Amino acid sequence: MEIGAVLPHNEIGTDPGAIKAYAQGLEGLGISHLLIYDHVLGADPDRPGGFRGPYDKDIAFHEPLTTFAFIAAVTSRLEMVTTILILPQRQTVLVAKQAAELAILSDNRFRMGVGTGWNRVEYTGLNVPFERRGARQAEQVEVMRKLWQEDSLDFSGEFHRIDKASINPRPSTPIPVWFGGAAPALLKRCAELGDGWMPLMGANDAARECIDTLQAHRAKCGRSWDDFGIQAQAQYAGGNPDRWATHAQKWQDLGATHMALATHNAGPADVDGHLQRISEYLSALA
Repeated sequence: MEIGAVLPHNEIGTDPGAIKAYAQGLEGLGISHLLIYDHVLGADPDRPGGFRGPYDKDIAFHEPLTTFAFIAAVTSRLEMVTTILILPQRQTVLVAKQAAELAILSDNRFRMGVGTGWNRVEYTGLNVPFERRGARQAEQVEVMRKLWQEDSLDFSGEFHRIDKASINPRPSTPIPVWFGGAAPALLKRCAELGDGWMPLMGANDAARECIDTLQAHRAKCGRSWDDFGIQAQAQYAGGNPDRWATHAQKWQDLGATHMALATHNAGPADVDGHLQRISEYLSALA
């Protein structure tokens, strides 16, 4: 199971030097991959009807693709992972172009995790319908993969029309696409279209049921399970070496291929502090 980290999005700040030091520090610790969360807009709670959610306008999120372009230039081994890019909010062809460029300039160190999101405020601000976002996501993945591979694409779908055109340059190898979420329709879509699954839950019976469902769908559509990945996450906050080791072992027993530690929301810390937390976690797993 490969060990990664989650960018402490609301605590890393905006100093390029600090972000560079953090990314290079991860490589120095032997971390294999870095996750970045995605939210474009944060809602103002002082709005008609109010607003309640896990984040609002006062929580900072670095835009994943542009942040990864910077990180790609200052690292050489770190795999970069969107967890998750809210794909239906974005223009499909533009995302395909941006992802291709990131894969090219990072020497194929980019893995795209995608989701559908839940926040209508973001969809409204980005001028994209909230309804049928799951169906839109499925077609988006199909279109992106064709754009990454085909010299000239003629595509007509429910949400996209591409009239004999394509992107250039294209990545030299397929960009992995993993799906986040646990709804039944999402699990079916993930099994049929995805290269991996990104759960946001504990290593429990619910996760086991989701994995069983994914395996059943993969078998039904004739897709191998051997090359399918599972990206789990752990929290530094509230943990200790015994709990971290037990949690990681449970996920590994379930078949997780990747585990990333989130170090934010555990008290104030600078870059060195976040790296120290990761070092503690690695020691616990060792």
